[in-house]
Amino acid sequence: MGLNDTPSASRLHIGFFGRRNTGKSSLVNAVTGQELAVVSDVKGTTTDPVYKAMELLPLGPVIIIDTPGIDDEGELGELRVSRTRRVLNKTDIAVLVLDSLDNISHRGTEVQRAQREESEKGEERIVEVALFETEEQLVNIFKEKKIPYIIVINKIDLGNDEPGTKTPCLCASVPLCDELSKIIPVSAKTGFNINLLKETIAAIAVTDEPQQRLVADLIQPLDFVVLVVPIDSAAPKGRLILPQQQVIRGILEAGAVSVVVRDCELKEALAGLGKQPALVITDSQVFAQVAAEVPPDIPLTSFSILFARYKGLLETSVRGAAALDSLRDGDAVLICEGCTHHRQCDDIGTVKIPRMIRNFTGKEPEFHFRSGGDFPEDISPYRLIIHCGACMLNDREMHYRRRCAEDQGIPFTNYGIAIARMQGILERSIAIF
Repeated sequence: MGLNDTPSASRLHIGFFGRRNTGKSSLVNAVTGQELAVVSDVKGTTTDPVYKAMELLPLGPVIIIDTPGIDDEGELGELRVSRTRRVLNKTDIAVLVLDSLDNISHRGTEVQRAQREESEKGEERIVEVALFETEEQLVNIFKEKKIPYIIVINKIDLGNDEPGTKTPCLCASVPLCDELSKIIPVSAKTGFNINLLKETIAAIAVTDEPQQRLVADLIQPLDFVVLVVPIDSAAPKGRLILPQQQVIRGILEAGAVSVVVRDCELKEALAGLGKQPALVITDSQVFAQVAAEVPPDIPLTSFSILFARYKGLLETSVRGAAALDSLRDGDAVLICEGCTHHRQCDDIGTVKIPRMIRNFTGKEPEFHFRSGGDFPEDISPYRLIIHCGACMLNDREMHYRRRCAEDQGIPFTNYGIAIARMQGILERSIAIF
């Protein structure tokens, strides 16, 4: 990817949820303006979550997620529902799609009458919206997870050839959280209120939270920042990995100067700079070597530790790393990666970190590995969780994983912090924060 591309972790994740055949896929296509999802009258057409990275005006870069029906049946249906529920862990805004034929009481008569009365008198008519049990469960999950959500009444065009420009006033039969929810009637077929839906998504996505900063707040304009990037058998061919790209971009935005070197050339590069760098950032795999070569008065950290701070996980990860000191033979250790890259022979997650842990502890823990969106709901068997920097996972997903660990009392740390702890340089690597 290029430096100007927005990674998925930095995009707003908008999930479309609901029962089978409510028109979720049609609505996704209408909102995106693309034939993103397969549409059919057959229930259960969408069998797996479908992700689409795009620019959604007026919001900007987003990930649109179309999910299988929450009421799917049978053994296979249960697996689909499980995947749908898993999507909720990364959803920033949820759209609950209802079917006007099923969810509105006396729908045909009431909606047409409401629209006629609006036209003649300028008044709105109340139309009751009833939720099925599975839909109520979704609403409760939205509230529990504090996910802003929109309830959409789809297929409003059925039984009405020309939907009015005004919408009926809708009320739900279950209590809704007013500050989080909106109710909008739409027609994916005719495009009725699709723009209103997009504008509403954009409106509830606006927050007053300060923008997170990866590295720019640690440096000043024209500072030199040295980035140590090993090029070994595990490095991707012909490109830098995403954390390295994003750190370089952050340095550029701060008006500072990035100097990128391999670990084997670091000593010569430092000697030839002519100016002491304000910061050295290294790949965690060569932390010990770099720490030995960088003078102690120069701040030092790693890409992975920067991302732990960026994701709001620094304090949790530092506390969790202490569990490395007390690992015993047979303890289960879960090692997680946010992406699903092809693993090389000396992979950091599956080979190098387990080897470091064995050497550090003198014990033989039992290692388990997960990647991508595959994070277990029950983590109680584990003595420790070690996570990558999570450059490919959004904040909501990472905070969900952290909360799972905290709720079940499982220490949680990340690659860079675990490695720094085992190599005795943790205090130095977080001193700059």
